[in-house]
Amino acid sequence: MQLHYELDELKNIEIMQFLPVVLPFIAIGMFLVLFALLDLYRHRKTRENVLLWTIVILFVNTVGPILYFVIGRKESEKI
Repeated sequence: MQLHYELDELKNIEIMQFLPVVLPFIAIGMFLVLFALLDLYRHRKTRENVLLWTIVILFVNTVGPILYFVIGRKESEKI
């Protein structure tokens, strides 16, 4: 009984079979990033650490935009 996969067996996997499963996750992640960046841009005068939030949104994948919407949307006193 073989419990692990070898590299030769991984070559036989067809990527197109997994596309319908993976594509919605990619689309949701891209939508979250785009929406978070648009919101950050629209409210850039009232947000603190705009550059830091931009980096977090772009490089922390799906968790970054969620963190922004939960933590980063608190408006500062600047108006």
